[in-house]
Amino acid sequence: MIVGLAAGTLFLAAAAYAGHIYWKANSTLHRIAAPAPTGTEGAANRGAPDEDPTDIKPFLLLLAGLDSRAGSGGTLNTDVLMLVSVNPQNHSASMVSLPRDLLLKPPHLPDRKANFYYAYYSAKDKASAIPNTKRFFSDLFQLPIDYMAVVDFDALRQVVEAVGGLEIDVDMDMKYVDNADGTRIDLRKGLQKLNGQQVLDFVRYRKSNQGTQESSDFARNDRQQQVIKQIVEKLGAFQGMSQWSRILDIIGDNVKTDVPETVQRQWLFHFNTVKPAQIHSLNLNAVWKSPYVYIEKEDLMQALAALQEEAGVSSVHRRDIGNVVGVAN
Repeated sequence: MIVGLAAGTLFLAAAAYAGHIYWKANSTLHRIAAPAPTGTEGAANRGAPDEDPTDIKPFLLLLAGLDSRAGSGGTLNTDVLMLVSVNPQNHSASMVSLPRDLLLKPPHLPDRKANFYYAYYSAKDKASAIPNTKRFFSDLFQLPIDYMAVVDFDALRQVVEAVGGLEIDVDMDMKYVDNADGTRIDLRKGLQKLNGQQVLDFVRYRKSNQGTQESSDFARNDRQQQVIKQIVEKLGAFQGMSQWSRILDIIGDNVKTDVPETVQRQWLFHFNTVKPAQIHSLNLNAVWKSPYVYIEKEDLMQALAALQEEAGVSSVHRRDIGNVVGVAN
């Protein structure tokens, strides 16, 4: 009788905790999700999720990272911009980082750096900033982007802590101090385990005022992709919903998106189906000519075509990309 009572108590406790996690998941998704799409762009145009919850469609995502730390000036300029294509059926994904200083020349807006436009739409109407920014980049690149996610940089630090740190091969000595925002970057070159703050320093490092070599934005883009790949692998190793508890809190506090709640629920509860076994980095050769970055035209055309193919999007006759993007001569 004692054994049975103990087993029953454990069963009820486990059931209650599972229910709590399920409730937390739904609560988090409801906080960050957008209403179901009604337009004709992106995934809505290629078929919404059907009745089978495991039949997850390929999709294109615009990922933006913001730095909202105290002392950062409160800017909404995007420190990170990535185009990501995920194909769950092929268990693969591709990603390309857009340099934040890339010159963009949209037909009906002023020429600015790529990191300007989310802030521009936020200033006009914060509630519609994500769909408007997504539409802007979709039209600019003639690429049917399905969703956009905006992530506060501090989420990276918290997620890395939640997964127990990352093994990173730091490519150079990194030292930088900024008393205004409390930055204290101090990393040594070589393979090592980094905690959340150190990983954030690793992906943010650009300038040095402590005698170490400075880093380019192109190298930062490579580091960001390296970290994303490792985090995806770590999350894919989670064995149950209990391990997602802390991750769900971080997502709820730091992510804004226009992904509908039903789609997010698919992704979360079938993460290992969505999670790619292979993530391909698409590189863009670029040059810096102050104050802008200019990229190789052919590299960008090939990257956009690869993203389309990954997502199962029919090829389009794309306008001369040099008319809307700064290209290297």
